[in-house]
Amino acid sequence: MRVIIHDLCEQEFAAFNLGPDTNTTVISDNGKIHNCIGCFGCWVKSPGTCVLKDGYQNMGELLSKCDELIIISKCIYGSYSPFVRNVLDRSISYLLPYFVTKKGETHHQKRYDHNFSLAVHFYGSDITPAEKTASEALVKANSVNLYSTGNKVYYYNDPQKIKEGLL
Repeated sequence: MRVIIHDLCEQEFAAFNLGPDTNTTVISDNGKIHNCIGCFGCWVKSPGTCVLKDGYQNMGELLSKCDELIIISKCIYGSYSPFVRNVLDRSISYLLPYFVTKKGETHHQKRYDHNFSLAVHFYGSDITPAEKTASEALVKANSVNLYSTGNKVYYYNDPQKIKEGLL
């Protein structure tokens, strides 16, 4: 299964004309997502599930079932848009609260015996070389933290060009 997290407006994403696909789950902004409150409830109170019940509480479990995670985000200062960042924050239940050292770095342990590939499609008409460097480092770090099998980063001036990269 592939999961697409995006910050495009409904009309922009609909123009991709991906059609109904039972093998794809699309996460978009329904206007109801709450910010992660850092309570660690997804680790302690209700392991694997966020305590905030807004439709985004099962992001960790969803990631445990995907083979391919695709992120479509406006590049903002070399990072994700606030919505995409929030979805990723709310996905922390994909991991355990315990730590492990990998290549001299401290990371959370895996909750699920599962891996997925990560592809990030950044768009924006004025992405600078410094923002590209920062975003590539960010995606690489996310890839390590989420135990992905690899990552790819793409840049587009026009978000409608992303469709070509998805097919």
